[in-house]
Amino acid sequence: MPHVPAYVANLLLSVNRWHYIITGPEETPYHGGQYWGTLVFPTNYPFAPPAIRMMTPSGRFQPSTRLCLTISDFHPKSFNPAWEVSTILIGLLSFMTSEEIATGAFSTPDADRRAMAARSRWWNSTAGGSHARAKGPAPKGNVVAGDGGAKFRSEWPEVDKENWEWMKKNNVDTVTGKVVPPAGSSSCGPQLGLAGQGSGNQRQAVVDAVVQQRDAGTSWLGRNKLLVIGATIFVYVLIARIVGNGREGSSTIG
Repeated sequence: MPHVPAYVANLLLSVNRWHYIITGPEETPYHGGQYWGTLVFPTNYPFAPPAIRMMTPSGRFQPSTRLCLTISDFHPKSFNPAWEVSTILIGLLSFMTSEEIATGAFSTPDADRRAMAARSRWWNSTAGGSHARAKGPAPKGNVVAGDGGAKFRSEWPEVDKENWEWMKKNNVDTVTGKVVPPAGSSSCGPQLGLAGQGSGNQRQAVVDAVVQQRDAGTSWLGRNKLLVIGATIFVYVLIARIVGNGREGSSTIG
C-alpha cells in the first residue's frame, strides 16, 4: 500500500475506522484463511498508533479484542510516525505467525488453526452461521455474537459475494460451515475439512480408529489364537522332555 496521501489522512480525523482483510500465508496453519479486522486510528495519527482488532476466529487472536502489539495503541511510545498502514498490517501478520503471547493473543494446536482457516470465508459472510437466526442489526461492535454477516457485507460487498459463491461451489452448509455430502452419497464418512482439505494425519487417524473398533469387538483369545496354540505346544514338549530326562536318570541310578 502506498504512503497515505494528505487528503486521506485528513479523512481519518472523521472516519477513523479502517477495515482490512489479510490472507493466511503459505506454509502456515493459516494458509488460505480470510482474516477480517479493523484499525481504529486516533485523531493525532500518525503520531499515535491505532487500536488493532481481528474479527475472524483464527486460533491465534481473541475475536474483536484489542491486541497488545508494539505497533498498537497499547505501546504508543514505541510507535514510529513513519510507519505506513501497510507496515502495521505486515507487523500484525508477523506477530500472528509467531507464538508470542500477549493481551488478546493465545495459542491453539495447528489443527484447530487450519480448521478455522478453512471455515473463515463462511464465518465472515454468515457471522458464524448467525445469518439464519438474525432478527435485526446487532448492537454496535457486537460482531462476535453474530449480526448475520451484515457488517462484513456492508464493508466488503464484492468479497462477500465471492464467499457465497465459494460456499455454493463447495457444498458448504451455511448454518454449520460443514461440507454437505452430494445427494446419493453415503453420509457416514468423516468430515476431513472443507473442500477436501483433510491431511494425511487425519486420514491415518480415521484408519487407526477403525482398527481399534474392529479389535474391540474381538476377544483377546480370538485375536491371538495362533500364539496360544504355539505356546501350548512348546510347553507340552518342554514338560515331556523334563519327564523323559527324569526317567532316564532314575533308570541309571537303579
